[in-house]
Amino acid sequence: MKLKIFGVFLLLSFIITNSFAINMKIGMNLAGPCDWGSEWPFVNIMKYSRTWITFNHPEYSGEHPWETNFTDQIPIDEFGYPLQVPFYVEGADTLQVLRTVWANTGQLPAGTYVFLYDGEGILDFWLDAEIISQTPGRILVNVNSTTGGIMAMDILQSNPENHLRNFRFLLPGTEETYQTNQWSSLWLDKLAPFKTLRFMDWGFTNNSLMVSWDQRTNPDDYTYTSKSGVPYEKWIELCNLKQADAWVCIPHRANNEYITQLATLFRDNLNPDLKIYVEYSNEVWNWMFDQSHYGLDSLSQDLIWPERLGPKIADVMQIWTNVFENQNDRLIRVMGCQHGWFDIGNRIFAQIEEDGHANLIDAISPAGYMSPDHTQLADLGENATAQNVISGAQAFTFNEDNWLMQGWIQHAQLAVDHNKKLVFYEGGQHFTPDPWGTVQPYNSALMQSQVAPEMYDLYNQLLTVLSQLTETEQTFVHFSFISPLWEDGNQGAYGNFGALISQFYEFPPYTDAPKYRALVDYIHNTTLNTDQNTNSPSLISFKSAYPNPFNKRCNFDLEVKSSTPCKIQIFNAKGQLIYTLLNQDILKGNHKISWNGHNNQGEKVASGIYLLKIASKQNYITKKILLIK
Repeated sequence: MKLKIFGVFLLLSFIITNSFAINMKIGMNLAGPCDWGSEWPFVNIMKYSRTWITFNHPEYSGEHPWETNFTDQIPIDEFGYPLQVPFYVEGADTLQVLRTVWANTGQLPAGTYVFLYDGEGILDFWLDAEIISQTPGRILVNVNSTTGGIMAMDILQSNPENHLRNFRFLLPGTEETYQTNQWSSLWLDKLAPFKTLRFMDWGFTNNSLMVSWDQRTNPDDYTYTSKSGVPYEKWIELCNLKQADAWVCIPHRANNEYITQLATLFRDNLNPDLKIYVEYSNEVWNWMFDQSHYGLDSLSQDLIWPERLGPKIADVMQIWTNVFENQNDRLIRVMGCQHGWFDIGNRIFAQIEEDGHANLIDAISPAGYMSPDHTQLADLGENATAQNVISGAQAFTFNEDNWLMQGWIQHAQLAVDHNKKLVFYEGGQHFTPDPWGTVQPYNSALMQSQVAPEMYDLYNQLLTVLSQLTETEQTFVHFSFISPLWEDGNQGAYGNFGALISQFYEFPPYTDAPKYRALVDYIHNTTLNTDQNTNSPSLISFKSAYPNPFNKRCNFDLEVKSSTPCKIQIFNAKGQLIYTLLNQDILKGNHKISWNGHNNQGEKVASGIYLLKIASKQNYITKKILLIK
C-alpha cells in the first residue's frame, strides 16, 4: 500500500478552518522541573527549588562568594534535608550554611506565600522575597518581581536534635487546600484538553544518570530538580486525575530491575483504561545527549551503529511486555526515529525485525517539527520580521521536495508497510537560529514569531498535513507546554517551545498564545466535526436537538435499537466534562433527554459552544450545541 501524498498540501492552509481530520489525538510534553522555568504544576513550589548551594557563614569576616561548592559534603537525611546547619567541611574557609533559589520570579504571581516547615532552626528570605511575619513552623513571605528576577532562601541554622524538614512553600491562597489538592488549578485548567502526556523532561531523560531503582526521586524529597526529576508516582497521579494516557521514556542506563520496577508501578497504579506509551530514552541519535554516546560506545559492538540500538530497544519492550502479561493492550511500544534522517529509523527497525522482535513495536515515531528558512533569514538579518519567519517556514516545511516533508512521508510509509501506528513524540515550531545556540541578527524575529497571530494558521496547517499522512489513528505530542519567552540575555539562542508563556493567564488565553489556541481549537473542532464513530453499527440513533441555539433548555431525541449501557455527557470547548446527563443502562425505544445549561455542581455555565456526547459500548455520537444567554 502506498500513501496518498498529493501536491495540494500548500492549499490546505485555505481550508483547514472548515475541514478537520478526525484520526489524530493531540498530547503535550511537560516542561522539566527547574527553578528558572515558567511551569509550576505544584502549589508547593519548594519542589521546583534549586538543589542546595553551600556558602560561608555570614559572620565570617573573609570573602563571601555566592557559593563554595561543598554540596557533596552536606549532611542530609533520606529526603535531602540538612541534618545540621552550620556544618564543618575540611578545606572550607569557615562553617558552611545553605541556600536555594528560584531564578524566574517574574513567572510567579506576586503576593503572600506561606512557608511551612517542621523542626527548629533559622531561615531567611531575600532578593525578590521578604519575610512579613513568622511563628514556629510558619513564615509569611511577600514575593514580588516585575523584572523576572531571583529570590533566595537561606538556612542559617538547623538544630541537629530536631532538624529542619518537610518544607512547603505555597502559592498564594493554597494553605487551606494544599493537602487535598497538590496541583495548581490554573496549570490543570490549561492542561485539560490534552489527553496524552509525555514525561520525557519530567523524568530528566536526556543525560540521565539513573541506573538502579533506589536512585530515583522520592515523592517526599525536598526538591524534584535532581535525580529522576518529578517522581513517577506523580506522573501516575496526574494521569489518573486527568484521565490522560502516559508516555514514559526509559532512562538509557537503567538496569533490568529498574525497568521492571517502573513497569510494575505503572501496571499496578495507572487506571487500566489508560494507555501507556513506552519509549527507550529520547533521541538516541542526537549527539548532544549522553544517551547517543552510550548507544555508540556501550551497547553491543557486534553490530554497527545504529543497528546496535535495535536489540536494546527490543529488550526494554520485552520487559514491559512480560510485566504486562495478558494486559498488553494497555501498551503502545514506541520506536523513536530521526525525522530528518530516515535511514536511522529504517535500519533500527530492520534490525529489530531481523531479530524476530518486530511484534514488540507498536508505533513508529518521528518528530513533527516545522523549520524556518535559515537562508532567507540570514539574508534579511536584523530586518527580518515575525511574518518573514512564518511565511518562510510555511514555504520551506510543506514543500514536498524538502527533507521535512520527505521525512514525514517516509516514516509514515514505514508505519503503513509494517502495520504500525504513526505517532509524533514531539512537534510544533522549531524556530531556532543557525547554528543552534547562537545569537543571530534575526533572533528577535524568531521570538516575535512565537506570539504573532500568523502562527495560529501555521499550526493548523501542520496538524492537518500530519493527520493526512495515514488513515489510522495518530498521536501528536506538542513540545512543549509552558516556557518563558526569552527576549533578553541569550536572545532566543535556544528557541522558545512553549505553547504558553505563562500558566497564570485567565481563560481564555490572550492573543499572545497562538500556538496554544491552535492546538486547543484543533482538538475542539475535530471533536465537533465527528458526527459518529462508525467502527461498528450504532445501537443509538440521534434524532434531533431543539432548540439549538438555546437559551434555557435544549432537548435531545434519541432512538435506542437495543437495550445497552449508555453514557450521555456535555463537554465545553476546552474538552472539559461539564455535565453528565446519564450513565446507566438505557432501554430499547424512543427517549427524550434535556440539559438546562448547568454544570455538575448546579451552577449556570457561560454562553458558548458545547458538545453533547452519547456513548454506548459499540460507538459514540456527538452533536454541537450552542448556548446563548
